[in-house]
Amino acid sequence: MSACQPVHTPIEERVKLCIEPDQVPVDKGIYQRLVGILMYLSHTSPDLAYALIVVSQFMHNPGEQHMDVVMRILRYLKSAHGKGILFSKNKDFRRIVAYTDSYYAGEIDGRRSTAGYFTFVGGNLVTWRSKKQDVVSRSSA
Repeated sequence: MSACQPVHTPIEERVKLCIEPDQVPVDKGIYQRLVGILMYLSHTSPDLAYALIVVSQFMHNPGEQHMDVVMRILRYLKSAHGKGILFSKNKDFRRIVAYTDSYYAGEIDGRRSTAGYFTFVGGNLVTWRSKKQDVVSRSSA
């Protein structure tokens, strides 16, 4: 992938992946190893987190469309060299800021919602998480 064309985002906007009945299968072992290796990078590169959550949902039955997204993440890494979490000196560590959002019924297969948050302490990102809900929501309120 060192000679690949870099991209500016790890995943295309509004991409909807699902398991197709007639999908072209890929090597499950290679797919799982690639996603597993990329998971380590998400600890210091939260920009990869969402894309990895999307592709990790298909670890049991990956298809060609899923592998294409993993390859796009690798192409993104070429353009994102040197990016990651940087902790800067800041005297105001008492300032805590948190953001949260949810995506109502965004999953194609199960219509489950996704919620997430991230927290800054003194201007430095310290926690983040996104989670697919266990059950289908009836409301986004």
